[in-house]
Amino acid sequence: MTVGRYAAVDLGAASGRVMVGEVGPETLAVTEVHRFANDPVRLPDGLHWDVIRLYQEIRAGLVRAGQVTSAGIDSWAIDYGLIDERGSLLGLPYHYRDDRTTGVRPRDDYAITGIQHLPFNTVYQLLVEPMERRRAAAHLLLIPDLLGYWLTGRVGAERTNASTTGLYDARTSEWSVRTSADLGLRPGLLAPLREPGDLIGPTLPHTGLDVPIVTVASHDTASAVLAVPAETSRFAYISTGTWSLTGIEIDTPILTGASRDANFTNEVGVDGTVRYLRNVMGLWLLQECQRAWSIADTAALVRAAADAPAFASIIDPDDPVFIPPGDMPQRIDDYCARTGQRRPDGHTGYTRCILESLAIGHRSAIRDAVRLSGHDVDVIHLVGGGARNHLLCQLTADACGLPVIAGPVEATAIGNVLMQARADGGPADRTAARALVAATQPTARYDPRGDAQAWDKAAASIGRR
Repeated sequence: MTVGRYAAVDLGAASGRVMVGEVGPETLAVTEVHRFANDPVRLPDGLHWDVIRLYQEIRAGLVRAGQVTSAGIDSWAIDYGLIDERGSLLGLPYHYRDDRTTGVRPRDDYAITGIQHLPFNTVYQLLVEPMERRRAAAHLLLIPDLLGYWLTGRVGAERTNASTTGLYDARTSEWSVRTSADLGLRPGLLAPLREPGDLIGPTLPHTGLDVPIVTVASHDTASAVLAVPAETSRFAYISTGTWSLTGIEIDTPILTGASRDANFTNEVGVDGTVRYLRNVMGLWLLQECQRAWSIADTAALVRAAADAPAFASIIDPDDPVFIPPGDMPQRIDDYCARTGQRRPDGHTGYTRCILESLAIGHRSAIRDAVRLSGHDVDVIHLVGGGARNHLLCQLTADACGLPVIAGPVEATAIGNVLMQARADGGPADRTAARALVAATQPTARYDPRGDAQAWDKAAASIGRR
């Protein structure tokens, strides 16, 4: 294989970008060519994604990418657009942090779907979807599938993202007939499933583009896990950003009651693997604090927090009170008051509190994954934006008692281009792809240090293992 050029459209909850990746036998590099904000839109009926703007920015980014072999799109999971028989969008997709699903009764179908209960899962959004929109909809398309449809005119549902919806049968690897029937979904609403690496098709003439669109592992975490530079199978991963997706890679889903009670999810990975993980709230907590403080310099906050007193206050990062946007410092204050703790001391105290609490969340998820699966781990690979946060990486190593390998930061975009390269004759499997990542991408190692008993005590204070 010669060196190929591929465009990765990588959409996050706060921003999106188009990256160009070069992949060859000893080459792997990604370069950002276009970045744009992903700002939600508050309308009278709730909080929405501005997918029209995202589409326009993607087109602009693909123009800037120049000549590439193909392009692929990844994004967050769960949220969707509805299109009618003519292909018209039935309103802007709702944002998963909208409160319309608050109070929806959880479904008891873990033995079918293997998906952890999150109040904004696709299945719960459908339960509150206005009936007139459901009746008018011909297809439900998750965000990457919707954008791919606008670019190519072809309808489909990529499997790694479909598996997150609560509508996918983890036992049969198909859409769940029972769940669709329970919800009264019309036949054909759920689009035919696609595999990562499938060709979707050429771009339509009116887009002004001339590039094939390839299905990648379109759930951003699935792409990130493909880019973990693991040398053996005995690893845990943390894909960090707005969320910390924390877990292990296994071959078959775990659908037991104990797994359900631990709120673990079984999501499809590349090559039919299972991403067995739990959502930890992630750096959203700090991002919302920074928004409240009007402070953009994360690095300065983290440097100051490194010298702050340890365990002055600890929160449960997964408490539902922290899900919506809003005044995060006040919600942390309220949590501390409710649990008999002092409020954090200034910006530095809040930052230390959040990062220590996330480290405990990582520890809990990894220990539960090992306990429930019987799959031992020797190392934690922390990828994504949080790999830049040296304090979070060190605290995670300390809390877990395991070495942390941090990087690559651009894991999602790298996984995106690696899947396109595979479709073009590149790295043939996960092992080859990860070896290329390990050989070409910078990483940093953090060994555990400090007082293990102090971490045990802090974890016990919020009921974490």
